[in-house]
Amino acid sequence: MRAERIAGAPISWGVCEVPGWGHQLTPERVLAEMAGLGIGASEFGPDGFLPGPLLAAHGVTAVGGFVPAVLHDAEHDPLPGIRAALDRFTAAGARTLVLAAATGLDGYDERPAVSPEGWHLLLSRLDEAAALAASLGVTATLHPHVGTVVEGPAEVDRVLDGSGIGLCLDTGHLLIGGTDPVALAHRAAGRVGHVHLKDVDPDTAAAVRDGRTTYTAAVKDGLYRPLGHGGLDLRALVTDLEAAGYTGWYVMEQDTVLTEEPPPDQGPLADVRTSLRWLADA
Repeated sequence: MRAERIAGAPISWGVCEVPGWGHQLTPERVLAEMAGLGIGASEFGPDGFLPGPLLAAHGVTAVGGFVPAVLHDAEHDPLPGIRAALDRFTAAGARTLVLAAATGLDGYDERPAVSPEGWHLLLSRLDEAAALAASLGVTATLHPHVGTVVEGPAEVDRVLDGSGIGLCLDTGHLLIGGTDPVALAHRAAGRVGHVHLKDVDPDTAAAVRDGRTTYTAAVKDGLYRPLGHGGLDLRALVTDLEAAGYTGWYVMEQDTVLTEEPPPDQGPLADVRTSLRWLADA
């Protein structure tokens, strides 16, 4: 895998949009540690955390980022918010929009049901968002995500069959939701527009899937492992995508919860370094 297609993400340093997620490091520390590891590109993280000018000042390429949006509610129009995010992305030169079909609740530990009418609206709005993004030179993708409307295999297939939007292949969230990400990459490589690489502890993932623990608690308990140290065959996944002609980003993500400010050269840095070493050989 070519190094210029590998990007970082603030969530690997515990920086998350969820209220009360944990201790939040400063942008300056996150960027300094990225630079020290030789990471030259990054997603933005939570809205406003790594604005384009700050990334540019540190010589870091803006990849794009995660935008949760309520797409199934007829009383809420998500397109103005998506357009505002796209304007920020294009101003920074970023070309990838990663949408998640948010439930409207904070966090990812509860997931209310969506009506057939809500699903019809969600699918049509995905196409509207993708068309809007394309008009601005941005590739839109839908991120299947634990605790959102699109989580499990049937919901992923519903998006693939009912809309034309590309897919953000997040290996961790797919596995936790019950989808084999390696098999999905093999059968739907043509729909993959963006990749989030995570490795996962299979037992902890099963506990989330079965409702024996919450997603947030599982992350605190070590759900995510450095790449190559979990239960996923990520090498096979990358091989399939590359053989199918995928030319996009591989964003290294290990969702982390921090309880306090780590000392210098400690905290998530060691796990990120381990993941980067694995990526260099992938």
